Amino acid sequence: MNTTPHLAQCLARYRFDIPGLADLEAALPALEDDPESYTARMDLYERCYPLLEQAMWSSGVDFHPLLAMYQALFREQEALIQQWGEDDRYHFILGIPVADSPAHLQACLESIYQVCVAFDYGARTDGVWTRIQIVVAEDSRDADNIRRHQALVEEYRCRGLSVIYCSLVEQYALLQSLPAEKRVRLGHLLTTQSLENFHHKGQAANRNLCYLKFLQLTEDKARTLYYLVDSDQHFCVNRRIESGEEAVYALNYFHAIDRIFRHSDTLMLTGKLVGDPPVSPSVMAVNFLADVTAFFNSLAGLSGDQPCRFHGWQEPPAGEAAYHDLAGLFGFVQKTVSFPYPCPLTDTHDHVACLQGFAARLNAFFFGEHLTRKTWFAYGEGFAKLSPARTVYPGNYMVNYAGLKYIIPFGHLRLRMSGPTAGRLIAAEIGPQFATCNLPNLHRRTTKAGSGRAFRPGVEVDRDQQGVDLADEFERQFFGDLMLFSTEALVKQADVRKPFAAERIETVLARKETELLALYRQKHDAIVSANRQLNALVFSAGHWWLRVPELADALRQIQAFIHNIDRNFGVSAPAWCQIQSAEHRARRKQQIVAALQNYRAERDAWDSLFED
Repeated sequence: MNTTPHLAQCLARYRFDIPGLADLEAALPALEDDPESYTARMDLYERCYPLLEQAMWSSGVDFHPLLAMYQALFREQEALIQQWGEDDRYHFILGIPVADSPAHLQACLESIYQVCVAFDYGARTDGVWTRIQIVVAEDSRDADNIRRHQALVEEYRCRGLSVIYCSLVEQYALLQSLPAEKRVRLGHLLTTQSLENFHHKGQAANRNLCYLKFLQLTEDKARTLYYLVDSDQHFCVNRRIESGEEAVYALNYFHAIDRIFRHSDTLMLTGKLVGDPPVSPSVMAVNFLADVTAFFNSLAGLSGDQPCRFHGWQEPPAGEAAYHDLAGLFGFVQKTVSFPYPCPLTDTHDHVACLQGFAARLNAFFFGEHLTRKTWFAYGEGFAKLSPARTVYPGNYMVNYAGLKYIIPFGHLRLRMSGPTAGRLIAAEIGPQFATCNLPNLHRRTTKAGSGRAFRPGVEVDRDQQGVDLADEFERQFFGDLMLFSTEALVKQADVRKPFAAERIETVLARKETELLALYRQKHDAIVSANRQLNALVFSAGHWWLRVPELADALRQIQAFIHNIDRNFGVSAPAWCQIQSAEHRARRKQQIVAALQNYRAERDAWDSLFED
């Protein structure tokens, strides 16, 4: 009986198109006739996958038929593994913290379901994928959102996912189950909030409480991996197509991660993100204004009734972190160029329609969506290649049992950049055992429900959603940057396995404060100037769009954008005034010094949870 029909079909169909497959095809007949050739057949699949991947992400082979074949091979391999009856691969426990974001949670769970359907990791037992457990950790305040989260958990449980809902009450009980002395020492990591106020603890505290649930669920410490995901991450990647982009389920995450942990000494593994930038709008305003201004400059040379010219793939300028105004701080080369706007409208339309669509999406910037500078998936050197990491992506990282010690600390400060800060500490402690690989998740800040429908700490929206206040997030970004770059300098001078001396922390902090203040001041001046120029270009230069009645709503949306830029980043912006206040900075610096001083003691208390 032929147990590898898809493999045989794949090799026959693509042997002339994909180099290397002809050699595999020659080896297959002997294996199919030998019932004892299980190991060799498994090896044949593993040798086939990277060849298909390279072809899939090049332009030489039709993408979707090859993707369907690729997925079918994994399902066929899973069937063989189940038939053989020996499966020593890892079980996965996923943690998804969620706070008042049912639309995000639904999209995240749906993406996990689609990956399970496409690749069938571990296969189903009685209709359930038992090798993958999902913990949805509640952190909502709104009772209706809590009910919607619970309903989603039940829906996907009925569809075959092993989903567990961890309520606020259960989390509080897990916390109280710790000895009182240990609970006090872990208060900054696990929260000190009362049961009556146990919501919106912050993503760090909620994620760390997930770890207590992981411990409760773990049956085999040696064969379990823990995967931390944010609710706005999807288990797929974005692919460029003529009309813009499409999301594709082309990465078998669980298979690839299992192999990495089985064949390396990795303790913590982090993927990156594609799609929307993983940063705050407070560090993207300069480059976004440059792109918006470039769009209007282009539009000014056209007429409203012309067929839209903002189509056809235009290769944007290269460069990592191109969305980040201060990318140079992270070692990336910054280029002062604008990126083109890719109009997503598919029907025949003119520039009036294009401008209407542009304006309707413009204010999504304040929720983290960047219209012109997305990150795209690239196959590169494959999924298995590891590189030393220095940043934890909180929405996409995996650890084994020993790796549970290496948490993201300082959640009580509610600062941004917690993942990069933790990454510097972890890298200094375990070196290349903290690794990164090319298994990104697709990051989508907004949902089909629209901008501002999901809870986001530090972002306030008025009733008509025309006014957005980022003051809290902006303030947390500056001091998050201060903590990050101070930590980066500190671990180069001191042993991270010992307590940091206060005097050394204060010296480093003072130097980084001076450097960051100068950079933020430059950025602030650039935003103020660019926003004034944009306002003059759109509303004072007499261009054609001012004479088109159908564009009245679009112009109001553009005006709201310009107003929100001024409100959040202008001369009188509250966050900017806080950053300029020496008194406010002194309070924040005291908090940072205390947190870094206590890091080792808190880690020691945390590590004790995982001692046998």
